[in-house]
Amino acid sequence: MKKLIVLISIVVLFISACENSDDIVKIIENTPLTEAEVAEGLKEALKVGTDTAVSIVSQVNGYYMDELIKIYMPPEADIIVENADNPLLTTLGVDDFIQDMVMKLNRAAEDAATEAIPIFIDAITEMTIQDAFNILNGSDTAATHYLREKTYINLQEAFQPKIATSLNKPLVAGISATDTWDTFTSLYNDIANSLAGQLAGLTPVTVELDEYVTIKALNGLFIKVADEEKDIRTDPLARVTDILKRVFGNN
Repeated sequence: MKKLIVLISIVVLFISACENSDDIVKIIENTPLTEAEVAEGLKEALKVGTDTAVSIVSQVNGYYMDELIKIYMPPEADIIVENADNPLLTTLGVDDFIQDMVMKLNRAAEDAATEAIPIFIDAITEMTIQDAFNILNGSDTAATHYLREKTYINLQEAFQPKIATSLNKPLVAGISATDTWDTFTSLYNDIANSLAGQLAGLTPVTVELDEYVTIKALNGLFIKVADEEKDIRTDPLARVTDILKRVFGNN
């Protein structure tokens, strides 16, 4: 009982020595971080960062209107783009096809983006205390780099079927990206394989569309996660929880 009274007295004296609650907050903030706090803070940073990034890219135009991550035609289709004015292709409406196709590729990426969240959560949960300290003392995108190393293969394997499903959805004008692609490239390849097409230097186009969009969509997603991480590290307003303020405010 006496020990309890002494402890209470010490706490009371400590609080009374502070002029206001801000002093207490400053003292707490300046207390050295524990290993558990570092791990919790980094996991929270990744959770907030990935949730926000996925929320951004999964919106309509999340990919399409962001030039940094916008998905354009696959490089295998450069031969089509470069020959858009070729008289052999004028009846195909190449320019309209490219514009329509780019929108549909991005709509598919936006539609599938939320499927990444469970995989991210698994990787974040597995983070060790050593991982956390390495990230805390690393570059301004160290957490994103960690997440990419831990999740990319699993993400690609899990994400590609989701992308394939989204590519087959009629998300734009009632026609899916896959149908638009298959119809156009079938007509184009017939021309490219003809004698006139061969003389004109046209070559057939074959693309694994779901694989291409998966890679581009994941790259764009990680760019956004990195942006969120940078904000958390540098902008106090981006630290939306107490543990983020505690860990990154002391860093």
